[in-house]
Amino acid sequence: MLERSPGLARRDRRFHDWLVVGAGFAGAVLAERIANQRNERVLVIDRRDHIAGNAYDHLDEAGVLIHRYGPHIFHTNSEAVFAHLSRFTAWRPYEHRVLAEVVSPTTGRTVRVPMPINLDTINTLYGLHLTEAELEGWFAARAEQVAQVKSSEDVVVGKVGRELYELFFQGYTRKQWALDPSALDKSVTARVPTRTNRDDRYFTDTFQAMPKDGYTAMFARMLDHPNITVRTGMDFETARRRYDFRRLVWTGPVDEYFGHRHGRLPYRSLRFRHETLDREWALPTGTVNHPAEATPFTRVSEYKHLTGQAHPKTSVTYEFPAAEGDPYYPIPRPENQALYKRYEALADAERETWFVGRLATYRYYNMDQVVGQALATFARIEQTVPPAAANDSSAARAAAGD
Repeated sequence: MLERSPGLARRDRRFHDWLVVGAGFAGAVLAERIANQRNERVLVIDRRDHIAGNAYDHLDEAGVLIHRYGPHIFHTNSEAVFAHLSRFTAWRPYEHRVLAEVVSPTTGRTVRVPMPINLDTINTLYGLHLTEAELEGWFAARAEQVAQVKSSEDVVVGKVGRELYELFFQGYTRKQWALDPSALDKSVTARVPTRTNRDDRYFTDTFQAMPKDGYTAMFARMLDHPNITVRTGMDFETARRRYDFRRLVWTGPVDEYFGHRHGRLPYRSLRFRHETLDREWALPTGTVNHPAEATPFTRVSEYKHLTGQAHPKTSVTYEFPAAEGDPYYPIPRPENQALYKRYEALADAERETWFVGRLATYRYYNMDQVVGQALATFARIEQTVPPAAANDSSAARAAAGD
């Protein structure tokens, strides 16, 4: 459990049926299901000093609730995923809106327009009065013919043409990935739709909400179970030396688990600059993107839009893509997928180990997709792994001095 007590050293020696490496979405969801549904003992570790992974939020020095690793906005079309997380949190309805700060091709002035591109984006940029019906033809007239859509560049120029591609996507993508969109898989820009209506929501999922008390509180409830022990500030090597366990859930980088034996899988990282401002509001929306390549950061976010917190001050975060640091984004290129497949073969051959999450399966997943993957993994565990025999567990626990 999350509580600390003077008896910690003795209890640390207990036998655990499972070791879960990583206290983010993948690890926490599986730990709770295993502890709750299978009544098995789970040790959850994380090398960071907190639970909740990249979704970790906390009060800053001014008392504003911020996300340490940049804004995390929950959205999903999966009723099952939303229902599962609703066991551990109430929700605050929230629909995220993003503006992009760009230079108008017609006036040369800097403007902020809705992103994803929609009817208002085009009318504002070009001083037009197009209707919904007219905009589709306007896009079609500028779209370039692409024989076979392979790259992120192909996706965008094939829909809206080169000028909008260069204005909104090229610089942003080069900063985010340190690669030109022409060198990135089509899945990257395919995540951002283009609309002909005035819908300015960044996401259109059925369920869009923020945990009412924050992500960390939701994770704390998820992990608050008599069968779960949490140790933060602990890495896998330390845990493996210190504890006995039957089975393992790994949510870290898959190449790290195997000692990078085939070489390192490429990831992109982020650096964050958090600022508290002595005013109530700083931005008109939750996030403002800065696509221009000359601007070193990609976006700025203001958390009070997301959380609904009332506070006389406000806090914002600037995001700077980086080559070094914690791995955040698997880089979607064919050669990287080929390398991952070699690690996937090793992972498939591992007995009693499950690889779950964005880093462990080298996929650019959203939070809800990680939850869905974890729930699907638990279903497979239920089908294939016999519950820990009570007499075996009792004997092992007795031997451990519990």
